[in-house]
Amino acid sequence: MRIVVQRSLNSRVWVDGSIVGEIDKGLVLLVCIEKGDAEEQVKKAAHKVLKLRCFEDPETGKMSKSIIDTHGEILAISQFTLSWRGSGGNRPGFDLAMEPDLASKLFENFCEILKNSIKVKTGRFGESMKVEISNDGPVTFCLDF
Repeated sequence: MRIVVQRSLNSRVWVDGSIVGEIDKGLVLLVCIEKGDAEEQVKKAAHKVLKLRCFEDPETGKMSKSIIDTHGEILAISQFTLSWRGSGGNRPGFDLAMEPDLASKLFENFCEILKNSIKVKTGRFGESMKVEISNDGPVTFCLDF
């Protein structure tokens, strides 16, 4: 499982010309479920995202606040193309990505765990999406589980 985490001032995702998910200050998660991933990785990833201290504490100026501390929102988007690591050749291959039916279920489980603690919006799994991210910082992390 691979997740690109971006701190966001505001972001939205469109499908077929309509906004299907939109957040104000929070995190945008580009989420790739890979072959071999299971509920264990999903739980670990969700808890890591919720506890990730990537927001500034106004008193110290240091990144020491989590999404829960800031009462921010999450926009989670499925992104199977993250499964390509860039080695070998110039044409991306996605052999490491989990098949869509199974990946969809794990992605939904991941989002449900997050929703127990924070407001979560999503794109539409398997759809062609247009994503607008106002990256705050910029602050971006790539997490592998």
